[in-house]
Formats: sequence, structure tokens, C-alpha cells
Amino acid sequence: MTETLVDVPGALLCAETFGNPADPAILLIGGIAGAMDWWHADFCQALADGGLPGGAPESTSDSAAARARRSANGGRFVVRYDHRDTGRSRTDPPGAPSYTGDDLALDPVRLLDALGIGQAHLAGVSMGGGIAQQTAIEHRRRVASLTLISTSPVTKVPGAPQLPGPTAEARAQFHDPPPDPDWGDPEAVVRYLVAGERAFAGPGYDELAALATARRVVRRSIDPAAAANHYLVESRPVRGSLADIAVPTLVLHGDADPLFPPEHGAALAAAIEGARLVLLPGVGHQYPPRAAWDVVVPEIRAISAPA
Repeated sequence: MTETLVDVPGALLCAETFGNPADPAILLIGGIAGAMDWWHADFCQALADGGLPGGAPESTSDSAAARARRSANGGRFVVRYDHRDTGRSRTDPPGAPSYTGDDLALDPVRLLDALGIGQAHLAGVSMGGGIAQQTAIEHRRRVASLTLISTSPVTKVPGAPQLPGPTAEARAQFHDPPPDPDWGDPEAVVRYLVAGERAFAGPGYDELAALATARRVVRRSIDPAAAANHYLVESRPVRGSLADIAVPTLVLHGDADPLFPPEHGAALAAAIEGARLVLLPGVGHQYPPRAAWDVVVPEIRAISAPA
């Protein structure tokens, strides 16, 4: 793993890479207010070297077994990064973002430029899935494939039925949100982040794993409160439509997603030519949980395999 600060217009973005830069690149794009730690390091390493049967990854890419898998199946160069206002990336004061939604949407291409990557396989979750769609529409030469996780169409789909809205429980998180924590109390912030994740996750939610990740997020973040700035920025409409996407596309969607019910994933797969929908049993609106890695990792590695 290699962590670095990357200079892009208006910000320094913190990125971390796994694997060999000579291998096909997979860029992971997180959800709203999400630091890169929510893409678990073991998940990133499993994408890079193939992991072990059942989704149990190697802890290091330097083992003989990992090298053998890369030789047989091909490695991947996996990149995860902190959005602006998350983790160690450029952070503005809470309530005063200095950027727009367009910057969040352009940052993947800017990051690829800075890392010298001409084309990448994009995998985005929730807001990150929307950014991945927009990138494939507006910067199509930079995208080799798309994996869209727990997300919804970013443009209208002509003739498509009305998509169902969030469940009552999910809507309550927006209409009657929990009070902010004491941002000076790291453990209170951890509990706040985990409660937010739990509200949208599936029935098999692993709270112990979420607590460990949230502690890494809080420990690494310049100012955890600033992540809420994402909700304040405005974005322009996407210049194009889903019909313009012309790369292999995989749609991964939890069948227990309370924010974007599975019909959203089905609509995406229907609107993008050749796209394939894979439903994840028991998964909600969340980053792929470890229990689903035995499906998710091979699927992403397959769509990102060299032709």
C-alpha cells in the first residue's frame, strides 16, 4: 500500500494504491461524506491480487500465494481516495465548502491525470456511482468499465417507470436526523458515524467491523465535521444520458437497500446497453460488506480483466 497527497485544481487529495502500477487500474469512488477507509484495505488488496476462496483476502501482496494468483489471473492496480473534506484530503471549515459538486465529479479524472493513468475501471458506491456514471458519459475515453454499487440513474430514462423512494425508516434519517455529536470527542464521533451506516445497511450489518473502520476514519480525518459540506454543494445537470455509456457495465445492488430499492439497480442495468445486474442478498445501502466479497471481488475483477 502506498499513500500519497495528489495536487489537483483547488485541492490536495489523499490517495492510496494497492498492487502494480503496470496492471489495469481500478479507481474506487466513495459515497457522500465518505473517506476512503470505507473501502476496506483488505477489500482493495483482494481486488488487486484476487484474494482467497470465500472472499478471505491475503493480508499482503508480497506472499508467494498472492504472487502466484497475480501471475495466473492478472493483478490490478487499485486506487482509493479521500473526497475533498474527508480523511486527509483538502478540508474546508464545516459549513463553508470552497468547491462545487462539479469539483467532486471532476476529481476522479483529475486524480487519474495526476497519477499518470490514461484509462481506468471505475467502481463507485452511492454518490460515487453517480460520479462514475457522469465520468463515463462526459469523459468516455478515460473509462474502461463501470461497476455501479448501491446507486441510481443520474439522468432520466425515457419511458422508465417511476422508481420507488426510500423506506419510511430511511426517510426519517433525513427528515429527523440525529443530533450532531460532540466533534471534540473522537469516540462520540465514531458512534455517530456507525449509527449513520447502520441506518442504511442490510440485516447482517457487522457493527464491530464498522466501529473499527469508523475509528480509522476519525483518526485520519483533518476535521470529521467537514464531511457534511458535501450536502451543501450544488451540481449542474449531466451533459448526456445513460444511453451514451458505451463501456462494459456491472450493476451491484443490495436486495435490502432502503434508500435506493433494487428497482433502481434494475433501471440502471436496463438503461445502459449490455449492462448486467447482480443482486446481493441481505445487503443494504452500503459499501460491499465482507460477507459479499466472494461475489463482489470476482465480479469486479472479471469486468476489469484485460481483453
